[in-house]
Amino acid sequence: MLITPDEARKWYGEDDSAHDFDHVLRVHALALRIAAAEGADVEIVSAAALLHDVARAEADRLGLCHAEMGAARAREILRDHPAHKVEAVAVAIASHRFRNAAEPPTLEAKVLYDADKLDAIGAIGIARAYAIAGKWNQRLWSPWAEAAHLDAGARDLHNADHTPVREFQVKLSKLRDSLYTPTARAIAESRHRYMADFFARLEKEVAGEL
Repeated sequence: MLITPDEARKWYGEDDSAHDFDHVLRVHALALRIAAAEGADVEIVSAAALLHDVARAEADRLGLCHAEMGAARAREILRDHPAHKVEAVAVAIASHRFRNAAEPPTLEAKVLYDADKLDAIGAIGIARAYAIAGKWNQRLWSPWAEAAHLDAGARDLHNADHTPVREFQVKLSKLRDSLYTPTARAIAESRHRYMADFFARLEKEVAGEL
């Protein structure tokens, strides 16, 4: 084992409830499940999952890419381990962002990407979207049609007008189709359906129809 959860926790500071160490542990559990089913290197996947957001808080403050910073930080943290394993972990971390131009290059990187995106959908995804909405004082709801023309490039989580409804339309609804492994895609089906049902019901409740 390259790093344990308790060892990894020491490298994390305070972050919002959508990106805290609980998120890391959920991604880790999903990643191990997917890795076992897909035949990925569990040791590499485990370390990558535990360290994938290790630089997020700092990168956000500096306006830099947390995946690239995280890969560099992982190389430092794991420097006493075999170089080829450390690099495999770093490669996975560097390519786990939704907005990366290039797809994850290894099976282990695909597993990490999938696990991280699964934690952004379903009931957890809705909870995280509203946690972020509360942090930035966003409204609970915005009209469906008003957000329909937006794409992921238009996201601005710091904007009070960016609601969880918009987050679902521009990003969360697209995550299911971005996944790489059959195992993750199977898990994503019910999570995606739960979100879609929730936001459809929210629309009706806002209109007073339910």
